[in-house]
Amino acid sequence: MWLFLTRRLRMWLLLSVGAPLLAKLLQRVGSSLERRTGPTTLSRALCKGGEFIDSRRRGARRDARRGGRR
Repeated sequence: MWLFLTRRLRMWLLLSVGAPLLAKLLQRVGSSLERRTGPTTLSRALCKGGEFIDSRRRGARRDARRGGRR
């Protein structure tokens, strides 16, 4: 069924569903790692990676509402 979707629709689905899930997953894994072992380089990197993906997604949504990047 995946083959019957257009390339653009597949990309949109991956970015609209996959990016938020990946951001949540990275933040959750980083937080649980910090609770168990305390702050480490890996746990901070996971949390920051999740925040970065989330901020980029929010920024793209904000730009789309404004009518493009300025």
